[in-house]
Amino acid sequence: MDFARRAVPGGHSGWLPLLILSGLCGLAWPAHAVPSIARIWNEQILDAIRHDTPHPPAQARNLFSLAVCMYDAWAAYETNGAVGYVYRGKHTAVDVAAARREAISYAAYRILRERYYYSKTASNTLVTFAAQMSALGYDTNNVSTDTATPAGVGNLVYAAVSAWFINDGARQTNGTPAAPYPDYPAGEGGYAYVNPPLATDRPSITTNITYGDNVVDINRWQRLYIVDAVDQNGFPASGPIQNYLGAQWLGVRPFALARDDAALPWIDLEGPPPLWGTASHLVFVSNVVEVIRRSSELTPADGVTLDISPGALGNNTLGANDGTGHPSNPATGLPYAPNVVKRGDFARVLAEFWADGPSSETPPGHWNVVANSVSDHTNFVRQIGGTGPVVDDLEWDVKLYFALNAALHDAGCAAWSLKRYYDGWRPLSAVRHLGMLGQSSEPLSPSYHTHGLPLITNLIELVTTASVASGRHAGLTPGKLALYTWPGQPAYPATQYSGVRWIHADSWLPYQKKNFVTPAFPGYISGHSTFSRSAAEVLTAITGSPFFPGGMGTHTAVSNTSLSFEKGPSQTVQLQWATYYDAADQAGLSRIWGGIHPPMDDLVGRRTGALCGQGAWALAQTYFDGSITHQPVLLSLTALDSAQCRLRFDTLRGFHYQVQSTLDLDLPFTNDFGGVFLATHSSMLCTDSVAGLRKFYRVIRTSDGMP
Repeated sequence: MDFARRAVPGGHSGWLPLLILSGLCGLAWPAHAVPSIARIWNEQILDAIRHDTPHPPAQARNLFSLAVCMYDAWAAYETNGAVGYVYRGKHTAVDVAAARREAISYAAYRILRERYYYSKTASNTLVTFAAQMSALGYDTNNVSTDTATPAGVGNLVYAAVSAWFINDGARQTNGTPAAPYPDYPAGEGGYAYVNPPLATDRPSITTNITYGDNVVDINRWQRLYIVDAVDQNGFPASGPIQNYLGAQWLGVRPFALARDDAALPWIDLEGPPPLWGTASHLVFVSNVVEVIRRSSELTPADGVTLDISPGALGNNTLGANDGTGHPSNPATGLPYAPNVVKRGDFARVLAEFWADGPSSETPPGHWNVVANSVSDHTNFVRQIGGTGPVVDDLEWDVKLYFALNAALHDAGCAAWSLKRYYDGWRPLSAVRHLGMLGQSSEPLSPSYHTHGLPLITNLIELVTTASVASGRHAGLTPGKLALYTWPGQPAYPATQYSGVRWIHADSWLPYQKKNFVTPAFPGYISGHSTFSRSAAEVLTAITGSPFFPGGMGTHTAVSNTSLSFEKGPSQTVQLQWATYYDAADQAGLSRIWGGIHPPMDDLVGRRTGALCGQGAWALAQTYFDGSITHQPVLLSLTALDSAQCRLRFDTLRGFHYQVQSTLDLDLPFTNDFGGVFLATHSSMLCTDSVAGLRKFYRVIRTSDGMP
């Protein structure tokens, strides 16, 4: 993405980002002359994320928290039915537009100060937030909660939203500046590392057994030992050994997701990933081989080209890569023009563009950038759901950010709950381990192992004395397995690119920077895929069309200057997508070429993300039109054993409930998401008449309530 900002003193580099000019969809679309106050604060959080430690689920939570502050402050002055998510008060003002700007600003400023107080560049970031308030003419020292003033409303909105999120399971207040959002301690549900770290700077077979191929369970995640380690934004890591980022997210409260058991993932469509040495072993190996195959394609020198235009690529069914493109551009009625590029350039550009590398806003922030670019299109019409009246910029922005970031937050909860529950393997460990075991194709040949890698000509081969002498496997060791693959980052990435060549399988690396390598959390499922599809669902729903404005979105990578892992691309490449779904699918594919995920992680992530996006949009609409306030409370009753039944209903923030029963039961309840009760009944009632037992209960939503 190419950005242009209005120069105003006070930002990280001596400027304050008030406006953005986006290069998405191939145009430098100017933002409106006066951006909405919600857009201004959205740009502030995106800039703050780029200067902070990349923590995708935490940043999704931050984006959603900001969106709730802005939407609730807007809704506080709305008289046409819309209700807030956390703050439900209603207020009046002589100048409603001015009151909204002020209330939104105070709520936004305070939640951003809270969330980025311990960021990597807090000293600059907090000054930037304060400078933004000053530029808008607001006093940062005004902490009034007088609802007769917009500042008081904004401060109250912040207090309510902060209190709501503080106890959501993210453990925001349990960390330190050096280690925010920590996992639970050992013995209290904290994650226990099964595998010792894997050193990335040496072959897996090594004399240093501490960091060699000493994996205990290859089906479980293995953290890495990385020399001079940095995070994806380039900040030095806390040490060479990774720690699990977001381990506690299995227990973080989402927006629209629901489950019956807090120990289980929010969404579990496929069960565990394919596992080595089990009934799914062949699927495991095929996933590993596909990652190796994609890695072998990371060179523009092989002469292979692809047509990556929307007319030839995309239009997949959900959870598959079966699309053959779109017959025509709906905006023009004409076929999409061919866009033929070198496969190696396309793969590398795709991997780096969606990787959210240095100066990244992480996948959740990236999709906010995409959404802003859509809003900025000169031909875009702001109609919620693509129908009805045209709304003003502020209403569009607060509703867009609320629905979009609710979906992204749910995607983070869904993906990270699966990551924690299944503790899934990453390609780096799997490729090296199988390569070390040997080949599984020829029992009478050297290095045979039934559960190793299959021999595939020109991709996975056995090194022999003859193959070394012929020059095919020059410099390699006879008896070991060789992969034809990207060999790792060159010494001088600005002026060199690595291409592909034969290397030992136990030295394989993903297409990433050598001091980053792979994210610090389990693989299954892909966060990129889940975030991206959830966002695509919301953008499709709120705009009323799956297609980008004008029928195409683009990102242009200029030859020899746009890549950071190595020099490239060899020619200018323009990524093109007809729909938000196409862009989301390519985000998922990028992680396979990047060596971060196998296909299974991607495809299940897409399907999971679709449910997150659809569910968030459905629920968000009920806040927009106010129908959430008169929806029936749904009960479920389940027999647990011969003496106990479980009564459950989902609650909504801001409402009070009364459980009524003709059985004179004392049912405890806290006003939170997901009321669950254990009720003791006679054996006959629990085992024989659960359905009939429902008539003894009802739950009444008694009133609106303020935290």
